[in-house]
Amino acid sequence: MLNILWFSVPTPFPYWCFLGPGQPCDCLPPLRAAAEQLRQKDLRISQLQADLRRPPPAPAQPPEPEVLPTIYVITPTYARLVQKAELVRLSQTLSLVPRLHWLLVEDSEGPTPLVSGLLAASGLLFTHLAVLTPKAQRLREGEPGWVRPRGVEQRNKALDWLRGRGGAVGGEKDPPAPGTQGVVYFADDDNTYSRELFEEMRWTRGVSVWPVGLVGGLRFEGPRVQDGRVVGFHTAWEPNRPFPVDMAGFAVALPLLLAKPNAQFDATAPRGHLESSLLSHLVDPKNLEPKAANCTRVLVWHTRTEKPKMKQEEQLQRQGRGSDPAVEV
Repeated sequence: MLNILWFSVPTPFPYWCFLGPGQPCDCLPPLRAAAEQLRQKDLRISQLQADLRRPPPAPAQPPEPEVLPTIYVITPTYARLVQKAELVRLSQTLSLVPRLHWLLVEDSEGPTPLVSGLLAASGLLFTHLAVLTPKAQRLREGEPGWVRPRGVEQRNKALDWLRGRGGAVGGEKDPPAPGTQGVVYFADDDNTYSRELFEEMRWTRGVSVWPVGLVGGLRFEGPRVQDGRVVGFHTAWEPNRPFPVDMAGFAVALPLLLAKPNAQFDATAPRGHLESSLLSHLVDPKNLEPKAANCTRVLVWHTRTEKPKMKQEEQLQRQGRGSDPAVEV
């Protein structure tokens, strides 16, 4: 007689065991194997479910601002109708850049209320400096702006402060501590700057360079780069200058600048040679560091604000009805 046993086990199908008379049941090994397979599958499913519930890894974060080299931006400025407008625009660009210290230098005997108030409201880390351009170096009535170099005394005043020679009239009074990692950039108040430019220059080791748009009568001026090295310059005016670059087209590593205490701008330099008067003390042209995709991207523009026409204002002033001078423009 044939005995039939049916087992209910956790397998995909019922398990039938056919036994002859007096035949012992040897079903346990295959049942154990089937149960182990199911256990392994359940374990794998649990692992996959846990992976799905686990949050994705956080993306790589940029360095904390505290470990970034500081960018010291030196800006000479002078009193004129558009001064505040220019400085507001520049300050709002700089406010987008982390780890930045603005050195704003007035062409005056001391700090003016307009610039002092603007700096206090900017939210930036700043140092306020002031030095008057000597009369012999100032533009005379009717002279074009290119006849004499401008901002020389003011830029040199900022370099003096960085070197620990004091002179601050507002903001941060103490210069960078020895060993501070940083980069120095000369940013005139009438240019237009992309935020990207500042990140390009931040890790400068010596002197870095890039193109400048709308300058020198060209769409852009800048270094020519081959195999990652500067081999010449795209410029139309006096291409044989030692460094035919615009003031907005280079940055200097702070340690290099501090290691060359006599490097400064020369107010007596010939036209177009002001930048060379500083850079010649700091670097050989072949060692310049090209930035901005090997100098193929323009990230700063040599823009100029049109001088406002004040005919109506002058007419009203003659009538005693001019704009309220207490309203700051």
